Amino acid sequence: MCTIMTTTGGLTSVSGFEKAFSLTKYRGPDDTRIIDLEQMSAVTGRFSETDIPSTCRKGLMGFHRLSIMGLTPEGMQPFIRKGCAAVCNGELYGFEKMKKELESKGYAFRSGSDCELLLPLYFEYCTGMFAMLDAEFACVIYDGRTDEFIAARDPIGIRPLYYGYDGEGCIAFASEPKSLLGICAKVMPFPPGCYWRGGKFTRYCEITEPAEYVSGELDDICGNIKTLLTEGVRKRLVADAKVGFLLSGGLDSSLVCAIAAKESDEPIKTFAIGMDTDAIDLKYAKKVAEHIGSDHCEVIINRQDVLDALEDVIYLLGTYDITTIRASIGMYLVCKAIHEQTDIRVILTGEISDELFGYKYTDFAPSADAFQEEARKRVKELHMYDVLRADRCISGNSLEGRVPFGDLDFARYVMSIDPEMKLNRYGKGKYLLRKAFEGDILPDEILWREKAAFSDAVGHSMVDDLKEYADEQYSDEEFEKGRGRYTHARPFTKESLLYRDIFEKYYPGQAEMITDFWMPNRAWEGCDVDDPSARVLSNYGDSGK
Repeated sequence: MCTIMTTTGGLTSVSGFEKAFSLTKYRGPDDTRIIDLEQMSAVTGRFSETDIPSTCRKGLMGFHRLSIMGLTPEGMQPFIRKGCAAVCNGELYGFEKMKKELESKGYAFRSGSDCELLLPLYFEYCTGMFAMLDAEFACVIYDGRTDEFIAARDPIGIRPLYYGYDGEGCIAFASEPKSLLGICAKVMPFPPGCYWRGGKFTRYCEITEPAEYVSGELDDICGNIKTLLTEGVRKRLVADAKVGFLLSGGLDSSLVCAIAAKESDEPIKTFAIGMDTDAIDLKYAKKVAEHIGSDHCEVIINRQDVLDALEDVIYLLGTYDITTIRASIGMYLVCKAIHEQTDIRVILTGEISDELFGYKYTDFAPSADAFQEEARKRVKELHMYDVLRADRCISGNSLEGRVPFGDLDFARYVMSIDPEMKLNRYGKGKYLLRKAFEGDILPDEILWREKAAFSDAVGHSMVDDLKEYADEQYSDEEFEKGRGRYTHARPFTKESLLYRDIFEKYYPGQAEMITDFWMPNRAWEGCDVDDPSARVLSNYGDSGK
């Protein structure tokens, strides 16, 4: 995972840029380069303190590199061609074919980096290039020929990008909001599936709104699901660095690992995490690992580990959302162990399946239309919740995350399946996904295992410990007074107030970066609850066993 940052005009000094950009060095620890867009020359490592210009009229563009594809120095960004510059945090899948096409048009390439294609693509197709990409990406292009900036983000928002303006209307972009806090008054997430040019956002892809629904025989639908997910995993195994896998023992991560194991010549490396007292997931993850023959590692944590990590995790995430924070603690700690104990650089994970196929609370959807509308809303907002969690927990430990369920062809297809077929009419959530992989790829007890939220399955005690700790921080009177300080996304439990207070410590006045709390749809019967855990729903059933 790399990190990018660009400022326009005289928005900040070089020294101010370097200070802000250094806050996300963990995303790209291998190398750093900052260029002056007026001179198209490197600033870092070139000027002494007395030589640093106070401002750069065109702006500054920076890149912290985590080497994954094209490991040679020639793959270092920003890339510069014909007076233009580009930075990109992303993976362009199938770039080899596009590279050959560009070479046939006369373009030469110096590296094996997929992102070196961006400027040639821009020269050939301008902003039309973004709809052509099969990618997880966030990028900024400076066109020195017209003196304009273009920024874009992938349709789901798997790669992070934020923006903000100064008082004179100059815009800045960065991979994480913390880099913009001292530069822009208000920081907001860059909308997925959009590009920015000439002061406005234009949507180039709306993955949640299919032109028409796909219906037909169940076996045909499931066959397409299997084919597309398998290809989504396969293309994400391509890397010049070592690849590992998060394995919770739940359906989604188990499928990713099982597919990868079949596609790999050597045993894959899998990692699971659980509490020292009541870990639910560890036993299932071990069964999956044994079934697929992976080189498996368990990470055991305790109550103090959880509490010690809490504030660091909230600062890393840049959120106050309860669900996101709970689930991030285990994910952050397992990724921390991977970073400290292995030489793995790329992590595949199982996010986005819930939003596409349904979660425990979507069993309560009153109609197919309501189910589809909920899926549409959740996928559009993923970049503020589960996708944000995966990005920060993985990149915060100098790793790159890849999300097969976010494969564009796969997600587009699942969103187009007639929602009548996705409703839980079978007595088992995510029936289509489970049915698609019937056979010997996973043990039946895993393939048909009830859904358990990751934050619960790490061990019910983890969430209980967090709630207990929060209750200790505020009296009832302090809670009512404290929550009254906030109007947007007002805290409604002591736990949510604790998280909001910590968030405001590091991101004061930036609460609108997050729309609201990730909660079941309160408008549905059975979903009007005050805790996001599936444990409070009447259909939780065997999920906690």
